[in-house]
Amino acid sequence: MSEKTSTFVVTHAEPESAVVRDVETAQVHPLGSNPGLEVHDVLEATVAPEPPLEVAWEVIDVADRRSIELVDSDLEPTQHEKELAADGDVGDLIQEERAGTGELHVFCVPEGELETAAQDVLEDEETIARAARLEAVRVEVRCSAADGVMSVRYLPD
Repeated sequence: MSEKTSTFVVTHAEPESAVVRDVETAQVHPLGSNPGLEVHDVLEATVAPEPPLEVAWEVIDVADRRSIELVDSDLEPTQHEKELAADGDVGDLIQEERAGTGELHVFCVPEGELETAAQDVLEDEETIARAARLEAVRVEVRCSAADGVMSVRYLPD
């Protein structure tokens, strides 16, 4: 095996070890040590297998390290987001690129399931991975019970 440079999200961290996952390929790399990483950190880094068995990996270089803020907002989806949802059916996902960096996801959620859906998004590791791929530093979830609409906003700095 050889070195690998990519964007990684930390999925598990202990004082002596950590696990990172490549956000593009979903390949998991157990680290033989923990160079100060915390769960949900996002790294632009190079990892390499540790000799002689090459079972565990080590972080060789970190070009960038950031955290992604997950926010359960008290704000409702914007009027534009509600208009996007109006064209969808319950269970639909509408995706739209934001001007510049980031992305907007609008979900049509069944009545009574909005709070559960929002928590699912906030607790899902894939939310962090998607934010890392989109170079977002903040994920904001907004809900409108009256409209059955949930928006997930992947925001740049």
